[in-house]
Formats: sequence, structure tokens, C-alpha cells
Amino acid sequence: MRIGELARRTGVSERSLRYYEAQGLLRAERTPGGHRDYPEAAVDRVVRIQELFAAGLHSSRIAQLLPCMRDADGGPSAVATPRLVEDLTAERARIDRMIADLVRSRDTLDEVIAAAREG
Repeated sequence: MRIGELARRTGVSERSLRYYEAQGLLRAERTPGGHRDYPEAAVDRVVRIQELFAAGLHSSRIAQLLPCMRDADGGPSAVATPRLVEDLTAERARIDRMIADLVRSRDTLDEVIAAAREG
């Protein structure tokens, strides 16, 4: 599929898709006319990339992780190493700390809002 169709199907801009390709996160074949041609699997890959960005990971970390995620058959990738598991566990702990910080901030705001309503 062409880049415009991939953008429509994923809700991701063409500019972002070009960025993903430049960062090694996404691959496209080229037609004889030089247009990008993405396989059907690119839709799922873009969704996964978006999820990882939303989790706060940077493109360089995502590039390391993508080859290690589950293979098409659902089994763990052959390149998923114990070190990767450690790294992912550390990323998850970082996200947990961020969530805890946000919950504390929300609780503080709730207290301020409640006090303002009483006053």
C-alpha cells in the first residue's frame, strides 16, 4: 500500500511515517517510480510504534525493541534476550514511577479544588 493509505488506516501522518522509516522503525519497498510500497503488516507495526511512543519510549529504544517482540506465530522472538527483559522491566518501572507521580499530582489538585469550593 502507498504511504497515504497507510496514513489513513493508522491515523498517523505521512510525515511521521517518513520519520519512522528514517529511524529504522518501518520499512517500505520502492516501486519502479520511487513510491513507497508498504506491506499489510505495516499497519500493525505502526500501531505498535505508536503504543511504544505513548509509553514514553524514544525512537532509538523502539528500534531496539521492535525486532525482539513476538513473531508472527505469536511466539517470542529469537532475539528476545534476558538483557532485553531486564531493559523492558526497567522501562516498566520508570512508567510506574511516572504514574505514581501523576496520581500524587492529581490528588493534590483534588485537595486544592475541594478547598477552593469550600472557601
